[in-house]
Amino acid sequence: MTTYVPKAVQEALDAARIENLRKKSRLRVETDGQFFPVLRLWEDGFSVDTETVPQLRGRVDLFDGARQLSQCLIVASEEEGGEMRYEFKRSTAASEQAPLDFYQAPDAPVGLIESSTE
Repeated sequence: MTTYVPKAVQEALDAARIENLRKKSRLRVETDGQFFPVLRLWEDGFSVDTETVPQLRGRVDLFDGARQLSQCLIVASEEEGGEMRYEFKRSTAASEQAPLDFYQAPDAPVGLIESSTE
């Protein structure tokens, strides 16, 4: 028994799969002020739709809704089934606080309480 699928049927299945992934995903990638939906994300890369997203390269920001997840340096990996896959050369997690440039002891006081003398 063979599992031959006509090309037209395979293209329709790929298009339906990509549309389903696009609707379910909150993830998006930002480059040059433009946002594009991310279809899938894994540990060392992500994929986007080849028809709606231009060729990406260099530094991009990865978002989950409005929250920035990471800043990434990417390289194109492969195209398959209507998806373009990218791999991370570097991925730095985003933080809501600026990094400290000094050591802060874990038992350091949080604030100063002045005593009132009456």
